[in-house]
Amino acid sequence: MHEENRPRSGPHREAPLSLAALVFLVAYSVRVLVRDLPDWGLDLCLAAIALAWAIAALDYAVRWRGSGDGRRFPRRHPLTALIVVLPLLRPLAFVPVYEAVQRRRGGPSLSVPARVITYTGIAVLVLGYTCALTVYALERDAPGASIRSFGQAVWWACATLATVGYGDAVPVTGWGRTVAVCLMACGIALLGAVTGAFSTWLLGVFGARDPRAARRDEDAVARDADRPPRD
Repeated sequence: MHEENRPRSGPHREAPLSLAALVFLVAYSVRVLVRDLPDWGLDLCLAAIALAWAIAALDYAVRWRGSGDGRRFPRRHPLTALIVVLPLLRPLAFVPVYEAVQRRRGGPSLSVPARVITYTGIAVLVLGYTCALTVYALERDAPGASIRSFGQAVWWACATLATVGYGDAVPVTGWGRTVAVCLMACGIALLGAVTGAFSTWLLGVFGARDPRAARRDEDAVARDADRPPRD
């Protein structure tokens, strides 16, 4: 695929999409957290959610048409397809845009481990809040549910993302458990990303602080290689 056939993306394009995602998040939050919402408020929230979905779907269609990938586009861009279903995940798509902008400016301002940890923190906040909100909406009126308040849902999301799982608050509905499984998988992946980035940072720090030891090891290996074999 030629470079000119790829759909262009940048901060100017992401700004209205991120605004639509913010509108979706606010409308969905109000819809879930405000129990005694009047009819006009409910209609307004539903209209805002529908508008955000329409904008995400339109952007997906434009990207698909301009990519030249045909039927391969959904497989090559799974995050873009996921954002059509959940527009509030739009902040996760800003990562490649930020990388492209930084490359044009001569390189990113943060190291690779720092960028991984920063992006992981953003992902944790977005996914944690989204899943807590969704599970609270699914579980609060379910028979035998242990998640009755949004605070309990946030506590459950934090424990699940940290792969702790105390068991004091667990979803009991089918859809709630489906969300829990997805959050568990994300928690394991994000924890692995942070652990790997931190290990890379430690290796870089110790390697930079002790260059003499590394040189001594290299000299010792060179001397052993030049030494004639013993009979």
